Amino acid sequence: MVSNTESRNAASRRVPAAMRRDVRLLGEMLGRVIAESDGDDLLADVEDLRRRVIAARQHDGAGAHVTKSAAAADDEIAALVAGWPLARAEAVARAFTVYFHLANLAEEHQRIRTLRERDAGAQPVRESLAAAMATLAAAIGEDERAALLGRLEVHPVLTAHPTEARRRAVTEALRRIGTQLDRVNDARLGAAAHAEARRRLREEIDLLWRTSALRTQAMQPLDEVRSGTAIFDATLFRLAPRVYRALDLALQGDASGSVLPQATAFLRFGSWIGGDRDGNPFVTATVTEQAVRIQADHALRALENAATRIGRSLTIDAVLLAESAAGRGGASALAELDAALAALADAHPALLAELASRSPGEPFRTFLLAAAHRLQATRSSLADGGASALAYGSASEFIAELRLLQRALAEAGADRQAYGELQHLIWQAETFGFHLAELEVRQHSAVHAAALREVRVGQQPSPQTSEVLATFAAIAAIQRRHGVDACRRYVVSFTTSAADIAAVYELAELACAGQPPVLDVVPLFESGHDLANAAAILDGMIALAPVERRLYATGRRLEVMLGYSDSAKELGTVSATFRLFDAQQRLARWAARQQIKLVLFHGRGGALGRGGGPAGRAVLAQAPGSVDGRFKVTEQGEVIFARYGDPVIAQRHLEQLTSAVLLASAGDAGTTEPAASFAPVTQALEAGALSAYRDLVTASGFAEWFARLSPLAEIGTMRLGSRPARRGLAAPIGLADLRAIPWVFAWSQTRVNLPGWYGLGSGLAAAISGPGGLDAVRAAYSGWPLLAVLLDNAEMSLAKTNRRIAARYLALGDDERLAAQVLAEYDLTRKLVLDVTGHARLLANRSVLSRAVALRDPYVDALSHLQLRALAEVRAAGDSAARDGAEQAALLRFLLLTVNGVAAGLQNTG
Repeated sequence: MVSNTESRNAASRRVPAAMRRDVRLLGEMLGRVIAESDGDDLLADVEDLRRRVIAARQHDGAGAHVTKSAAAADDEIAALVAGWPLARAEAVARAFTVYFHLANLAEEHQRIRTLRERDAGAQPVRESLAAAMATLAAAIGEDERAALLGRLEVHPVLTAHPTEARRRAVTEALRRIGTQLDRVNDARLGAAAHAEARRRLREEIDLLWRTSALRTQAMQPLDEVRSGTAIFDATLFRLAPRVYRALDLALQGDASGSVLPQATAFLRFGSWIGGDRDGNPFVTATVTEQAVRIQADHALRALENAATRIGRSLTIDAVLLAESAAGRGGASALAELDAALAALADAHPALLAELASRSPGEPFRTFLLAAAHRLQATRSSLADGGASALAYGSASEFIAELRLLQRALAEAGADRQAYGELQHLIWQAETFGFHLAELEVRQHSAVHAAALREVRVGQQPSPQTSEVLATFAAIAAIQRRHGVDACRRYVVSFTTSAADIAAVYELAELACAGQPPVLDVVPLFESGHDLANAAAILDGMIALAPVERRLYATGRRLEVMLGYSDSAKELGTVSATFRLFDAQQRLARWAARQQIKLVLFHGRGGALGRGGGPAGRAVLAQAPGSVDGRFKVTEQGEVIFARYGDPVIAQRHLEQLTSAVLLASAGDAGTTEPAASFAPVTQALEAGALSAYRDLVTASGFAEWFARLSPLAEIGTMRLGSRPARRGLAAPIGLADLRAIPWVFAWSQTRVNLPGWYGLGSGLAAAISGPGGLDAVRAAYSGWPLLAVLLDNAEMSLAKTNRRIAARYLALGDDERLAAQVLAEYDLTRKLVLDVTGHARLLANRSVLSRAVALRDPYVDALSHLQLRALAEVRAAGDSAARDGAEQAALLRFLLLTVNGVAAGLQNTG
């Protein structure tokens, strides 16, 4: 067994030179800032703690063994931390937190460098669209490939789940630091420019040091809406056409950009931000209307700016145009363009006269700049509620004008102008429309049932029921103003029967006086019981008259959502994984029987305990027939910024996701049903894992024990988002009312990471004890993608677990039996995962991730020691009336700062 120390030393030697340089530069500048701001003595304390936690790691034993010297070193660190005044302890925690933000930035820049280096070769980059097209070309015929591309749809949905621990002020500061770091590393700049970049870099790091890591006010839903639209502004709007162009280049090579593209706009973006009211009383009907208005404003501004930029460049001379058109013969599109310009001149003579005077003899330029003015008028009209003759009636009208312009350019022989930047604008309009992202509404089935009971008996509606009815009226108003596609999906949490779907349609009729909005109601299956009964529930659903009408209107398309977070919290990650796979299989077969075009909407969280992990591998492990060219998935919290904050990383993510969808749909991903010989393994594995998990979480006193040993209660005060940490107002007495996010977040803070692996060891032990033994389990691991993803994700979670530190957290719960149970399962899981995978140590086959975990772990240990002190003191203060309010507030602030820092160090929350 290889020790943790050896793996860390090896990891340190593998750090790329450029990343080592960046980390050293940022760390040294931070050190100087700390010394200048708070004195050399603070920097000395930070360095003392840093050296001690690294030394403690060197005393680690092999595997799960904790040596006496390591325990003694931890005791000495705990004593050091306990001896600092509260203000000094908080300052040290702040130093490590800022360091992690800077180290994460350096890692992100290294990842971008690596992606660019890989893209410089002659061969397609692995998991890129070019690689997928090469694979498909060898696997299926052209007609089948064209049909697959024709139905391709990748649909990320951004949610406001509160898992982004960083303030927006911090992320903006890091963005500015990243800009200056790029300038420092830019070899094209001269000495003076480099010196100025270093000065600005120190200035920005100084500002980051002086910026509070904690929010002082709770986020409001519209704050979350604006944060979401910032991602579209920064990357997604410009990124979408780059992804389409990458696919078209793979399909057409150098001809792309001079001929009609074969790539279609297959990306669709959705949002729950401002629409998800399940357990969030702050998302109201008014908020939902305002959210759509904000999104529309951003979409129209982006389209207007792009149309203006491209329009100004279309300086094609009318004389040359006439000569080219005459040479080609026929000019129907050019004649249509002339007629459209004439109609615009008749309707808006002042505008066309002004444009023509600035662009004499340049009809293409005039036409597209006129379209930009029309977009501006549309935005103003939607903002103030007024009417404008210049405004577009819909995005389809704008797209039709762009298509006319494209045909006219091609007819005039300007093929590269027709299919270059103008095509990018067409793709953007097709992807984002005038609404940016479709806003989806979500509400709990129990809320609808309660509202329907009140309305049916004619009683005065309660505030909750009034809000439900107002929401349907708001959806109707949105559709009248922004179009049906702006908001038509309505997700029903905890769907248990077709009656839950019928309730939504009935309430919509009642709220809108018989003229309800167009609704596609999406059942969300989350519990183990409901996942098992999903097909039977859908039988009843498609028999409902409103659903029959929608199936007819959509070509029998139906969307069903599967919940990963709550099922994993209820059943454990192993059982939830298998049951979700089984549900997908049953639903795919059901859809085939019913001739339904099924779209499965995967409600995955960011953390491994909530269905997170590498997205591409997850798609390839889906049940056979369940993808079929269409994949919809939630993108939550810190995952949004991690995946979409930088355009290079964002394009890589979308290409990985799309290529996996294509390969899974073509049957080239190995997503065949597991062989019959695997069934005994998986059945024993699930049964053993479920029994172990349920035995723990249903143990007497478990919930109280968990609350004592973790910052569970305090996480709810961090103001990460507008949504409360639990459904319902009463304090939870068990896990049922606890949201999955704080459940996972709190366990990650304790360094246990329990939701990502607990029960797997017992499950593997049960499977290994069955027929075939370890060899049978290894065969299943190598032969079934789903089991490989499950074990590899668990291995990742185990690698982020620190048994030595975790034991100290577990001891805070004052229940030796439960603590011993968790540690024993960890030891068993770690051993058997390594036995099955054949790895000598955790993450032995994933060098980049292994390096990152090994190098940052000692620094996370420092914050964990600080947090352990904070937790102990906060718990003691809660049991004592001696501390005054100011002291308790300072303790809570200290604890929350350590939570923020550990989240930055581990790079995940919930």
